[in-house]
Amino acid sequence: TKNNEMGTELIDQLTSEERDLLSRLNPEIAALKEKFLLCKNNRIEIETRKEELETNLSANLTRRQEELEAIISSADSEALPLEVKSKEQHLKQSKSNLDELTALLQANVDAINDFMGKMEQLKKQRDDLKVVQANLGQTVQDAANDLEQLMNRRRMHLAKQAECMKKMRDLGSLPADAFEKYNGKDRLLLQKLLHDRNEQLKQFSHVNQKALDQYVNFNEQRDQLRRRRDELALGDKKIRDLISLLDQKKDESIERTFKGVGRHFREVFSELVQCGHGALVMMKKKDGDAEDDDNDEDGPREADPKGRIDKYVGVKVKVSFTGKGDTQSMKQLSGGQKTVVALTLIFAIQRCDPAPFYLFDEIDAALDSQYRTAVGSIL
Repeated sequence: TKNNEMGTELIDQLTSEERDLLSRLNPEIAALKEKFLLCKNNRIEIETRKEELETNLSANLTRRQEELEAIISSADSEALPLEVKSKEQHLKQSKSNLDELTALLQANVDAINDFMGKMEQLKKQRDDLKVVQANLGQTVQDAANDLEQLMNRRRMHLAKQAECMKKMRDLGSLPADAFEKYNGKDRLLLQKLLHDRNEQLKQFSHVNQKALDQYVNFNEQRDQLRRRRDELALGDKKIRDLISLLDQKKDESIERTFKGVGRHFREVFSELVQCGHGALVMMKKKDGDAEDDDNDEDGPREADPKGRIDKYVGVKVKVSFTGKGDTQSMKQLSGGQKTVVALTLIFAIQRCDPAPFYLFDEIDAALDSQYRTAVGSIL
């Protein structure tokens, strides 16, 4: 068929005689081309040799002949005949070689002409095969057009089939004996029965005929939503547990850092101020009032489920430069004392978490001599 022909090679469309002829001609053409190239090369070599001989004859032998004639006219009468005879033999040999080369050249020319004639015949056969190929190509194109028309018709029938299947689905589920009961019935009778049943169904138009299907679909959706709700609840619990764990680690990290800085603050302040003591106090908010967290224990505390750090509102410094009496806040200190407290905090942070370098500018401006000496010792 045309559809099967579209995938085959053009040589499959030839007859057995044309295939045999083509299979015989291809090796012969290749052999003739090789012979043609060989003869062409031989011809070029012979023509080159001929030109060399003609050049030698015109340039050297003629000149030599003139020289010999001059020698003959001036040479001794006894040696002249021998030399002339030798030269004549050489000349005859050269003419004989020239005749042989001319004959060989003519033979090659004849062979080339013969090969050219055969090549013309092969070219003609090749042109005939091209015409056959063009005809086969037109046949393939016609087959493709026919195939396109068939595909269009197939798509149209498939569309009709889909439409009929839709109508069949709209009819709903049929009884098991429906096909056997109405098999072999007249078409007009079946159409009349269908029309009567449709008229009867119009009386129940207010009834939802898809109620059962909707009920099944809604049940499936409800089950899916319930499973989704359980998954979301489980995910929410995991997220809340993770948030609680991170908050606990955050609180522990902040308290650990604060206690480390507070410990170093006490050490550095005692180094800068003899007989003095100081401390950092975390201020927390409890029941709407700001209170001080004076617990200086360095160990970990129990985790607060609501977040301990969220209750803190700031950090307060309590220092005593005399070691006696109550501690003082920053508002009660002089300029030099505030400078000492600030340097103490910087040195405490440096001991807890060292930085690459610190740059101080005239920090001793407000310091007394004893504090300058202490700050210099620490630096």
